[in-house]
Amino acid sequence: MRPSRATELLALAVAVGLAGCSSPSDGPTLPPSATPVTTASGSGEAGIALPPPGGFDYQLGGAYEPPSGTVIVVRDSTESPAPGLYSICYLNGFQSQPGEDDAWDGLLLEGADGPIADPGWPDEYLFDTSTEANREAIAERMGKSILECAQKGFDAVELDNLDSHTRSDGALTAEDNLALAALYIADAHAAGLAVGQKNSVEIAAQGEAAGFDFAVTEECGQYQECAEYLAVYDVVLDIEYRDAADFAAMCANGALPPQSVRRDLELTTPESPDYVLERCG
Repeated sequence: MRPSRATELLALAVAVGLAGCSSPSDGPTLPPSATPVTTASGSGEAGIALPPPGGFDYQLGGAYEPPSGTVIVVRDSTESPAPGLYSICYLNGFQSQPGEDDAWDGLLLEGADGPIADPGWPDEYLFDTSTEANREAIAERMGKSILECAQKGFDAVELDNLDSHTRSDGALTAEDNLALAALYIADAHAAGLAVGQKNSVEIAAQGEAAGFDFAVTEECGQYQECAEYLAVYDVVLDIEYRDAADFAAMCANGALPPQSVRRDLELTTPESPDYVLERCG
């Protein structure tokens, strides 16, 4: 079991505070355009900034110099934040990263033939969030990654695969994953980070109640879900993967949140011939 939440969260906050004393790059920083706010969940965490208005870039396929007009950048947790911009740290919160399933021994959801993989990503395995003991153990390990994001200077974390329960053949529930998310959110807030819900529009209201501060969505325009997210969250960052004509039409008819971007499906870097980055307007 983990230490008491009060003890652990205090330790996280102290650790980040001490790290921030060594150099400006060691602790979380707020870009000039970001304003500290009370979190959307009403938890009252001081010093947490939501993503500011302006263009954003989704760089999970590799870090590169953000194009002109970018104020928000999402990068993998293994990368460094974009200097001077609001930076979001991507974490796979509910499934193992490729090649890391052995590190989660005993905490992966087991089926008749072994750990259950995500059908779309067969080298990622679902965390078993079905018990409090498992959730505590998973959060203990993931909490270290959350703290590393803060120490690197990220401003927020994005927790992917909240919807893993939909791929569990009924072994997991949305409530299981939301209970784990609440542990992650407490750690992130204690470290001074905002937290983004990734997809799962059907539980957006429950996600906000669990403490998520904003949403990161994929193709909410294509699936006509954007209004549902915007009814819950003030900030919605949307990535669309449709062709240029479809994207232009969605921009023109107001189907997308103000902060939407069109990216290529593989999220490549500008050196790739497949690279796409386009914003409305």
